[in-house]
Amino acid sequence: MFTGIITDVGQIRSLDRRGDLHARIGTGYDTAGIEIGASIACDGVCLTVTATGGDWFDVDISAETLSKSTLGGWAEGDAVNLERALKVGDELGGHIVSGHVDGVAEIVSTRDEGESTRFVFRAPEALARFIAPKGSVALDGTSLTVNEVNGVEFGVNIIPHTKTVTTWGQAKAGDRVNLEIDTLARYVARLQDWQEG
Repeated sequence: MFTGIITDVGQIRSLDRRGDLHARIGTGYDTAGIEIGASIACDGVCLTVTATGGDWFDVDISAETLSKSTLGGWAEGDAVNLERALKVGDELGGHIVSGHVDGVAEIVSTRDEGESTRFVFRAPEALARFIAPKGSVALDGTSLTVNEVNGVEFGVNIIPHTKTVTTWGQAKAGDRVNLEIDTLARYVARLQDWQEG
């Protein structure tokens, strides 16, 4: 379980495509404190640590995960939003994020609004109904508040601090990002479907 508050920006050190995708990610985390089998959200995708070194950790990425996320487009040198899993007693600063990405959204446009940047995204049609104004979404692992929804498009504002401590400072129109809808929205919609069925 995660909060969508990014705590490090890692870098893809190497990729090995044999069966599954195997990635080595450079990090500022103290890797001596990362257990093999620990969960780390990488661009919003919960991945299991399979090995660690002085300033890196390894993960394996299945074909199913690649089909639902942007991770298949990773290249050596890419920056990656990272968040370690919650521990009992940690502050819940964003919203409850599972790290189970639902699909991929596309950045339609960006524009500066004061010191913030307004991003407009296009969600997959099947997921758009779960996105509501003033609700939460996780995009590339970052907990964000939805400003408005217009069909399959929705907008968020990203403040300067977030752009500085995440990969959002380099994001641009046309980029694809991992989208995880709010867990509460998923269950409300499921309950509604069940009652109508």
